[in-house]
Amino acid sequence: MKLQCSQSSKSTSLLRTCLHCILLSLLIISLGGCATFKSFWGNGEEDEQSVRLSAQTLAGNGMDQFSNGDYYKARKAFEEILDYYPFSPEAMFAQLKAADSNYYMENYQESLMLYREFEERYPTNEAIPYVMYHIAMCNYQQIGRIDRDTGGAENAIKEFSKLLRAFPYSPYTNEAKARIRAANEFLVNHEYFVVEFYLRTEKYEEAQTRLQYLVSTYPDASITPKAKKLLKRLDAGDPPGFNLSAWFEDTFLPDWTLFRDDEDKVEVTP
Repeated sequence: MKLQCSQSSKSTSLLRTCLHCILLSLLIISLGGCATFKSFWGNGEEDEQSVRLSAQTLAGNGMDQFSNGDYYKARKAFEEILDYYPFSPEAMFAQLKAADSNYYMENYQESLMLYREFEERYPTNEAIPYVMYHIAMCNYQQIGRIDRDTGGAENAIKEFSKLLRAFPYSPYTNEAKARIRAANEFLVNHEYFVVEFYLRTEKYEEAQTRLQYLVSTYPDASITPKAKKLLKRLDAGDPPGFNLSAWFEDTFLPDWTLFRDDEDKVEVTP
């Protein structure tokens, strides 16, 4: 009988101990919540912070990747500086190179946003001519087919003109002038393409109106002489018929180097 009582007493004591542990655990959870366990086991944030590279190291790594043409990894490094070290001396440089990385990855909208932010934040920085040039180029690079939206050409002309007014003697002056002329040629070719549409649908009055606008607005364009001849035929009531295609060859954005001044056309010898 005494042995049975002793065993029963031990079982009761063990049960009380287990219940005590469970209640204690529940109390810890209710008081400390998840933060108690995170501090005990670790949540990874401390480890991440302990291995995070400095802004200076990230800038160096980003430039190494950029120089090697790995613009994706370069952009990631520069973006990490902007995310974790926004007030560091490297932040301004990182924003510019993040824009450059996006530009060379042909992410022109993202690049354009970063260049504009740089221009707004650092309006007196010596890199502003470079930034304004690339803002114009982001638009220029988005010039599409002749039968599509002309916004890229129009915006490129506006931004290159803005650059020329602000910095008339920058290293980008001659190129900006040439690209403006090329973009204008694109706009002229677009007008001429619309004329073709009107002729194919036998809307001759609309074609004449469009040609008159083209000739008066772009008198020095490459296609203007042909447009004048075509307008003369329409005025005479003699629209081109079966040979219509001969009047309209494929017209796209021309090579901007064709519009450089003679002194800029320097032959490079090996």
